[in-house]
Amino acid sequence: MRVPASARRSRAPSVAPAVVDDIEGGGGTASAVRADVRDELDMERLMETAARSGGEIDVLVANAAVAHGTPGEMPAPEESYAAFDDTLRTNVRGVFAAVKEALPHMADDGRILVPSGSVAREAKPGMGAYAVSKAAAEALVRQFAADCDRTVTVVDPGLVATDLTGGQGRDPDDVADLFVWAATDADPAEFDGDIADLKAWKRATR
Repeated sequence: MRVPASARRSRAPSVAPAVVDDIEGGGGTASAVRADVRDELDMERLMETAARSGGEIDVLVANAAVAHGTPGEMPAPEESYAAFDDTLRTNVRGVFAAVKEALPHMADDGRILVPSGSVAREAKPGMGAYAVSKAAAEALVRQFAADCDRTVTVVDPGLVATDLTGGQGRDPDDVADLFVWAATDADPAEFDGDIADLKAWKRATR
């Protein structure tokens, strides 16, 4: 399996090559591709490149996201229109574009994973447009699941230590197997249009 790792232009020089190094260090094959989920033409080119280099797409992880501020310190009334617009353009329209452009190239048993979190379902102070965007992304998952014949799943790993969380939360390596399970062994009948979280993963794999 070949893995195209993508990041928007401002981050691609550092982020995508690091992902490629991790994959190839584990014995896989990967390539770095510059693309911006806010640009549907970039997404079209990305999916065409993935299909040309590796055949049908087996798994799409639509994980591009932004938060304009520190989580917990982004109250909705104080967010600028520009920040709100960019958050939804990236976190919602970006998911829509990635999934829409991937579908023509997906394998019949292909799976689409959209990372999310509890802020999509439980209002928490200071999460602003980010929480709104995650709720909308989960709605997109449900709608794509209803409208297409591929398995589309929300993956909720809980709080993970990333740039968006200020390094707080679980080590990404500790939740990697959740994504592997969701991409391979999770029951499509149970998780198509639904949420695969840590509890479901542990229950299914213990």
